[in-house]
Amino acid sequence: MGIHKQSFFTKFAKFTSSITGKPVTFIVAVLVVVVWAITGPIFQFSDTWQLVINTGTTIITFLMVFLIQNTQNRDTTAIQLKLDEIICALKGAHNEIIDIEEMSDQELEEKHKEMVALAEHAKDKVSQIEDVSEKRDAGQ
Repeated sequence: MGIHKQSFFTKFAKFTSSITGKPVTFIVAVLVVVVWAITGPIFQFSDTWQLVINTGTTIITFLMVFLIQNTQNRDTTAIQLKLDEIICALKGAHNEIIDIEEMSDQELEEKHKEMVALAEHAKDKVSQIEDVSEKRDAGQ
């Protein structure tokens, strides 16, 4: 596997996403809230005291939405490409579903119904094979 050059934003988004997903980051966030709450009486629960937590959490949330969405988009695209590769490699696979994410909701629902019907058909075949096998084993 080769080395892939990533943009600064991609590196930053991946790094931030990995850091924010760790338990220690959650603990730090809880501690910040606890310290803020403890300082309430010191600052007499002033408007400024409330504004600090409100502004801080709003800014962090606003920025994190974009970073998390970027990471999610990259992960989804990578998974989709891997699945497409598997579909292409499998003989007899339904290649028409490679671009299924581009279909309309109605087309997706139709494909879903087709796949459910195929799954039911496969279950019926397996049940028939199991029945024949059980009868054969019982006859021995």
